[in-house]
Amino acid sequence: MTSTKRVLLIGLDPSVVDYSKWPGLTPERLLAGFQADQARFAELGHDARLCFVDRGETAEATVVQALAGHPFDCVLVGAGVRTDAEHFLLFEKLINVVHANAPASRICFNTGPTDSVAAVQRWI
Repeated sequence: MTSTKRVLLIGLDPSVVDYSKWPGLTPERLLAGFQADQARFAELGHDARLCFVDRGETAEATVVQALAGHPFDCVLVGAGVRTDAEHFLLFEKLINVVHANAPASRICFNTGPTDSVAAVQRWI
């Protein structure tokens, strides 16, 4: 059996997402996607934690707090942060926060709210 891995899933809080950029996505669908991935990680024997951030006002502090005292095997930064040019600086800041506060963690990226498990499995 595979040993339990700890995973941090960083994504925009569903309340701050610009859904006009994600046709068919709603706050409920986004949250359901994250929760489904979290449940799938549990089925695989892994401990996945959700870390929702705002558009930058407190995002860095939120991630620092999530990483504090908990070693993570892998940290995923969601596509909503990574692929939207409007969030380029936020993405850059969060990568540096993860690098500084979890240097041993692998970093990975999903393409949307339904493939987080596949993204993490590439690295753990």
